[in-house]
Amino acid sequence: MPATELISRLLELSHQLGREERKLAILGEGNTSARLSDGTFVVKASGSNLATLSEAGVAECRFEKLLPLMAEGEMTDAAIDQALFDARTSPDAKKPSVEAIFHSYLLTLPGINFVGHTHPIAVNALLCSRYGRTFASRRIFPDEIVCCGVESVFVPYTDPGLKLSQAIKLAVQEYISRLSRPPRIILLENHGLIALGATPEAVLAATLMAVKAAEIFAGAAAVSGEPQFLTSSQVERIAGRPDEHYRQKALGL
Repeated sequence: MPATELISRLLELSHQLGREERKLAILGEGNTSARLSDGTFVVKASGSNLATLSEAGVAECRFEKLLPLMAEGEMTDAAIDQALFDARTSPDAKKPSVEAIFHSYLLTLPGINFVGHTHPIAVNALLCSRYGRTFASRRIFPDEIVCCGVESVFVPYTDPGLKLSQAIKLAVQEYISRLSRPPRIILLENHGLIALGATPEAVLAATLMAVKAAEIFAGAAAVSGEPQFLTSSQVERIAGRPDEHYRQKALGL
């Protein structure tokens, strides 16, 4: 797919995630990215707004300039900023978001071409409570499994920046080692949500379904103290059903 079309699809995804009534991100919150080639990706620039994002508000970056940072120890903020500037393919592009570091890693996962990071109110209500880890590991209804996977990655609170990117990589590697598949949702304690997918539609669907699941979780907890979770065998059965795989394909997931 031509880079211009990929960027156009990224901008549309950003606008969908930034819609005010969805309460996923406001002001400069959140960021999005898309793989352009084996060597480059495009990511929202620092300070841009998802709802109004334009091509001038994104930066094309080189994977080779950011991926090595994952193995670094302590780095000063100035050094990280310089690495972000150096990653740009054009000196005229705006500075990439500091979270471009974790985007560079996630876009190397098998089948992942788009990433969307938001701060949904309903999801953060759980991530800022004692229920965050449980929300990540348990499932409540079938469509949550179809759109969000059998469970989500949970990352304990880490300050945004390089340390968070490194923590995300470690948590995702553990998830893949255990479940033999990349995640669809990553939950960041006291922070927000990251959705991954082959298409913009998959990222948007996973995000919106995670919000619905969070609202149902909170409602069930308010009624009975804890939701009625699906069992692990029920979750695996739904995840393995041919008709659900067909629906995933039909929905672009």
